[in-house]
Amino acid sequence: MGAISSTPPGSTTSWLSTPLPALSAVPPEFRSRPSSSWLCVHGKNHHCAGSIGCHVTQFELLRSNGERFVCSPQHNLAWFTATVGGLGLTGFILWVELQLKPVRSRSISFDTLAFHSLDEFLSLTRQSEQAGFEYTVAWIDCLSGRNARGIFYRGNHAMTGALVAAGGREAKGSGPRVPFALPEFALNRLTVQTFNSLYYAVKSRAKPSELIDYDPFFFPLDAVRDWNLIYGRRGLVQYQCVVPESESAAFQEILRMISASGEGSFLGVIKKFGAIPSPGLMSFPRPGLTLALDFPFRGERTLRLFGQLDLIVQSAHGALYPAKDARMSRRMFEASYPNLERFRPFVDPNFSSGFWRRMSGSEESQ
Repeated sequence: MGAISSTPPGSTTSWLSTPLPALSAVPPEFRSRPSSSWLCVHGKNHHCAGSIGCHVTQFELLRSNGERFVCSPQHNLAWFTATVGGLGLTGFILWVELQLKPVRSRSISFDTLAFHSLDEFLSLTRQSEQAGFEYTVAWIDCLSGRNARGIFYRGNHAMTGALVAAGGREAKGSGPRVPFALPEFALNRLTVQTFNSLYYAVKSRAKPSELIDYDPFFFPLDAVRDWNLIYGRRGLVQYQCVVPESESAAFQEILRMISASGEGSFLGVIKKFGAIPSPGLMSFPRPGLTLALDFPFRGERTLRLFGQLDLIVQSAHGALYPAKDARMSRRMFEASYPNLERFRPFVDPNFSSGFWRRMSGSEESQ
């Protein structure tokens, strides 16, 4: 699903020709494939498909000195591994070729299952993988403390049903809209706790198996336009980490600390990454449990909580996700990415970003 614009001479694989920084994100609806590549993004099917970097067959890289060359697992492998997941720092990706998967329907057949602990979540994950479910992910109530409860979703592409929406491509952004930025006090422990309890109660009583369009399955937030205004004028910050599955005690401590802080989030997502390695030197996905939480930004209070969470993640030999970062420390970045020194020589001297200047220490010297 999702057409890609054109094809290089002699190629039969779908690809995209757009001069964008070497970065990668999925899915294709709202993100460019080059950007998806240099971020080496992951999805609900990571346990069985790996990150998007595993499906990039080749791309052409343009350096700031005018040099351009094709990179693939067979040609210029060092540049290929540096650029996939390389944060857009190695040059511009002029085009990228991806291996896609054909589907027969735009529908997803999915199950909704409640869980009442981290162990139960892990058990559902293992059962779902063994049963051949391609997509698995869960919403988690981050205010439930160590005994984490949540809603587990698993699904596969349906084998029957329409491939194209009735009347052609459906209009995006047709749902209800948040009319203005909510006041800061609107999101507090009581309101988040109330929402989480209601969401859990409703979803835990949902039909165990349903057929749904792929759009709300992959992009549930897009059902509400301007949903980010719920977080107020100061916006939101997301914290996403991954810790080895063997460090589940650290994962539970993260949830306990968030619950104790009162800085709750109603958008909490937990997933188990698989063991398929990414080809990128700086890729975030690795075997373990990943947790992504959106928090309203409360200034120093929020940053202090994140710093405490960093200590837990680092002690558990985990990592933070640069693609969603706005405050990671240089020390945490270096601990999260052991291939950093191997990556540095591939950075184009005329390419940079606010994130990279923070991580390389150049902002401190300015």
